[in-house]
Amino acid sequence: MSSSSSSQGSGWSNDRIATLTKLWLDGLSASQIATRVGVTRNAVIGKVHRLGLSGRSAPSAPRAIAATSTGPRRPRRVASPQPVKAVRQDTPDAPLTPEAPGLVDSLVHLGPHACKWPIGDPKISGFSFCGRRAEGRYCPEHARRGVRLGPAWRADRDPTVKRALAGLI
Repeated sequence: MSSSSSSQGSGWSNDRIATLTKLWLDGLSASQIATRVGVTRNAVIGKVHRLGLSGRSAPSAPRAIAATSTGPRRPRRVASPQPVKAVRQDTPDAPLTPEAPGLVDSLVHLGPHACKWPIGDPKISGFSFCGRRAEGRYCPEHARRGVRLGPAWRADRDPTVKRALAGLI
């Protein structure tokens, strides 16, 4: 290849460089020049930098901004409130009284159908388990006590958990 047709094999012919220089000094943007010359915008920016064409005669004309309406805005559509579903409220149980010691004193001694409800503090003597006949893990009485009405607890919605994760506790 001769040097008259290309500039060191880079794909930039002398004609392209002359066109680039003229368009750059006329104030066209790199995108506009790239479209006319047939290269990418980044290729134009790189070549301008290598040629040292930093100065420009005039900035390119700004694009016309679409006129916005100054009339009154249309009101936002607000969804109509949905009726609130009633949540079943069971009557509160009588205040919890201390339970009598359970029938089983060790988890090891619990059978497969025995209530596993803990009674007392496991750190002190006298701790035991209910041990009555169970349907599942607990007897019917303890199963009722262990169920929470309303939506299930979620850690991501618990304010105490959020504060702890944020390092505020």
